[in-house]
Amino acid sequence: MNAVSMPTLRRMNPTLTTADGLTLQLREWPCAEARGTVLMVHGLGEHIGRYAHVAAQLNRSDYSVVGYDQRGHGASEGARGALAQPDSLLTDLALVIDAVRAAHPGPLLLLGHSMGGLVAARFVAGGLEGSPAPAWFRPVDALLLSSPALDAGMSAAQKLLLSVLGPLAPNLALGNGLKPAWISRDPAVVKAYGTSPLVHDRITPRLARFFVDGATFVRANAARWTLPTLLLYAGSDRCVVPAGSAAFAAAAPTGVVTSQVFPTLFHEIFNEPEQAEVFAAVAAWLRPDR
Repeated sequence: MNAVSMPTLRRMNPTLTTADGLTLQLREWPCAEARGTVLMVHGLGEHIGRYAHVAAQLNRSDYSVVGYDQRGHGASEGARGALAQPDSLLTDLALVIDAVRAAHPGPLLLLGHSMGGLVAARFVAGGLEGSPAPAWFRPVDALLLSSPALDAGMSAAQKLLLSVLGPLAPNLALGNGLKPAWISRDPAVVKAYGTSPLVHDRITPRLARFFVDGATFVRANAARWTLPTLLLYAGSDRCVVPAGSAAFAAAAPTGVVTSQVFPTLFHEIFNEPEQAEVFAAVAAWLRPDR
């Protein structure tokens, strides 16, 4: 990334209202004389408050950071794990990007983890859909992906159930089947996750369909990728299938997507005992001049 020194920036409004009237909660970790802004998109069932330590690391690379609780998550409004429309998460991201652009001039990077990685990647892929692009599409300057859900690993039976339930009850909340012990090898991380009142285990057929269709579209368009992208993923992931990330990286143009797998790490690579190695990879990509 090219260095762009920015003046001290004003704080943003802590809430935004979606097109269908939901309130989204934002958090901001500003950095004086920032080179740009990283907008973080969290994963399924969690909330942006779990990323304060990630923001601190990004601040050390001279980037301001903004994050938000996605609809149906954390302190934001909306039924847990539900979507009003198939593209609700993408429309919401566009809303947040517009607010960030207004408050923070300069380069804007997306950082998405797990479901948030899928949301961010599918958002970027909107620019590959031809003309006109989707109404929610906005250009960004770079993309960082952490164990993105580019293959949710649904079985044939689960896909069959999805095809039946989807049209009949698109927002029927079900358990997502993920176990807290799968997120990290650090017992303290697992305990905090399991006891947090802002964490939930709900998913609906409409959201599950977004996982399937979004991941398929991103992988199918990997060869056409043009945005500078850093893809870091866990090799011992049980929440998403690492092969989805590997397939995307293998198909993407050389020099556009930089990828690294951490073979022994669990899903939340920023919360593993070896997190320093992951943060070092991020910092080296963000600041190759150091």
